[in-house]
Parts: sequence; C-alpha cells; structure tokens
Amino acid sequence: FGNHFESEAIAGALPRGQNSPLICPFGLYAEQISGTSFTSPRKLSQRSWFYRIKPSVTHEPFWPREPSHKKLVSEFDGSNTVANPTQLRWKPVDIPDSPTDFIDGLYTICGAGSSFLRHGFAIHMYTANKSMDNCAFCNADGDFLVVPQQGRLWITTECGRLQVSPGEIVVLPQGFRFVVDLPDGPSRGYIAEVFGTHFQLPDLGPIGANGLAASRDFLAPTAWFEDCPRPGFTIIQKFGGELFSARQDFSPFNVVAWHGNYVPYKYDLSKFCPYNTVLIDHGDPSINTVLTAPTDKPGVALLDFVIFPPRWLVAEHTFRPPYYHRNCMSEFMGLIYGGYEAKADGFLPGGASLHSCMTPHGPDTMTYEATVARGNEAGPHKITDTMAFMFESCLMPRTCPWALDSHFRDLDYYQCWIGLKSHFSHDKTDVKSNDWQNGNKS
Repeated sequence: FGNHFESEAIAGALPRGQNSPLICPFGLYAEQISGTSFTSPRKLSQRSWFYRIKPSVTHEPFWPREPSHKKLVSEFDGSNTVANPTQLRWKPVDIPDSPTDFIDGLYTICGAGSSFLRHGFAIHMYTANKSMDNCAFCNADGDFLVVPQQGRLWITTECGRLQVSPGEIVVLPQGFRFVVDLPDGPSRGYIAEVFGTHFQLPDLGPIGANGLAASRDFLAPTAWFEDCPRPGFTIIQKFGGELFSARQDFSPFNVVAWHGNYVPYKYDLSKFCPYNTVLIDHGDPSINTVLTAPTDKPGVALLDFVIFPPRWLVAEHTFRPPYYHRNCMSEFMGLIYGGYEAKADGFLPGGASLHSCMTPHGPDTMTYEATVARGNEAGPHKITDTMAFMFESCLMPRTCPWALDSHFRDLDYYQCWIGLKSHFSHDKTDVKSNDWQNGNKS
C-alpha cells in the first residue's frame, strides 16, 4: 500500500546501490518478480527483487498435471458454468476422509471473466486434511485472497513464512510460489481470486484520514530460506485454470534476501475499525470494506472484500438489520464464526450464499418479525462473537454445475422469505384519486 520493504535472513545479503550487480553478495542470483507491467505509473507499479541461491528458472519443462483437476475454473462461459439468478445457499462442506491437500481440496463455486483476458474473478472454497508434500503451488492467473474458516494455515512463500488463523486473511499475489501446511489437521475456508488487478485499501472519502483497515496492521513476512537438496520437488502451476507440473531438485524457498513492494501479506480482521450509523438508517455495506480490487471505472470494484464484525447498533426509529434490496453488484457471503444478523437460522459457519445481480435478498422472516417486535425502544445493542464477510463484484457470476448439484446446497433457502406477510393496512378514505388522463399535479 505504497510501502517498500527489505528483509535479509543473512546480514549483508542485499546489494547496496543497485538491484543487479555483476556478482551479488554471497554468490546469490538476482531475480525480479513483477506484479504489474514495467511501464505502469510509479504509484501503481509493483515488483520485488529476490536474492536466491538458485534462480527459479532451474526446472524441467511443465507438463499437464495428472490426474487433472476437474473443479478449477478461470474462464467462465456457457461451456463450463451456468447463469442462475436464484438466491443460492450452501451448508458447510465436510472435510474429506481421504488424504487431501490444499491444491486437491480447491474447487470453484462461481466467477466471471477470463484469466487469459486479465479481467474477472473467481470464488473458490477449499477443504483439506493434510499438508502439501514436496511440492509448491504457483498461481499464474491472479491473486488469491484466502479466508480460513477452520484450522490454521502455515504458509511458506518465497519472501518468508506466515501463520494464518481463522479470523485472519492472507493475500498471495500472482506468481508467488507457496506451500500450505496444516498444523491443526482438517482445514476449510474461502478464496477470492482476481485477474488483472491487485487488492488495495479503499479510499476513505468523507471518513477522513483514519478508520477501517489501517495499513500498519498488515504484516509481510521476513526473509527465510532453506538450502538443502529436494529430489523430485514439484512446482504445480495454475495457468488458465489448468494445472501443470515441473520437477526440480531444490527448494523454491531459497531466497536469502529480498526488497520491493510486491509481497504476500496477512491481516487480523479483529483490528478493523468499523464505522456505523449513529442516528437513523442502516449504512451501506461498503462502509465495511477491508480491501478492494478496483476497475478503471471510479467507485466500481472488480471485487470488494467486506466484513461484518462485532459492533454497536444504536440507530433510532430504524430497522437495524440490512434492508431488503436488489443490487447491480453480486454478493457472495461466508461466515467464519458466530451468527449473521440478517439470518436467524440456516446460515452456518463454513457455509456460503450467493445473491447475484438484481436478485432480491434481505433478512429472513424470523429476523424481520423479531426486529419489528422489539419496536423503537430496543436501545443500543452490541453484535458480538461473529465474523461474516462478503465478496462483492460488479461482474455477473456464472455458477459451476457441481456447486448447483452439490448435496450441501440448501434447496429450501427460498423458504426463509416465504413467511413474510403483508402488514399493509389503510382506511379507504386515505386513498387519493389519480386522474391518469390529466396527469398528477407537481
């Protein structure tokens, strides 16, 4: 977010005065990773320099991985996904019984656009029960924003290592090689992937200089390396949604020092500083944006990451839960822990919902009736022990057939609104005549 970092695992490993000297300190190789084009404006340019024991190019050719992964999608069209405006909800997916690592446990739920055309997004989920073994993953398609829901992730990257717990997020930028270990065993979570752009902090506008997510609370790894033979080590690269494998005889985590502004990072969602209504009405969910991946159109996001953290509700004469609405954006929601204020039943930690462009949604019947019954004298109320989130995009998502056909899909989701009844009452004398032939008076 405008910062430049440098880190050394061995003092003096970073060259001074230039990026690529004829001979680097300790005989290391200089290698750059670019997250933006060379000619991007300086304020948008992202790149880092690695100083490593062997360059990453030292591997055998890539070959299609066998067996192929059937449930990863990066090109969304009528050949592989379905357009469906229905409100969708899924129950938490079970952790598999057979040994499954992070890569094999990935599956796409929905998305739009194309990784080849560098514009679009994909939403995935993962369930895994074992650590990755003698292999590393590299995503050439886009950035991963990973939201663990169950089980910690111990992630080794070329810049160093990060431990990510439920209630935290991690961003793994396009092109970085990484390994996911599972210190707690079974793990489950959500992933948003963006093509052709990177996440950034949202502008604060009239809020001013402070609030929401503070840049100081995002943590980058420190340099860490391993220098040992790794016979048969495999790089698994996602390219256009397909997986390819290449073998090498050393660890890709041999970066002794690095500097730059293109780097993996994590964030603790409990550090978010929410803003809220202090008199009347319910604020738009955009006020809870942690990170945004922008488009070229001002104020329109390819994908926003929004959270609904613990906070006080104090609005007077106001229906405090989220209002009923239809949205030109599409909303995918997940629940990390606790309950969600607009759904009294059925939306569980590890579950998910999808409300696509202009599909109506809002509080369920139980939430509406309970809120209205409390009346205007509800008093201040604090929402506690909860963390829900939303991936919101301007693009219209197409849904994967296995997500629609899943036995974890809640086919009765629509029933949560069917009980909403009419409260309309009026006296016939209140009805004003409307002469449509003469028009209404202004």
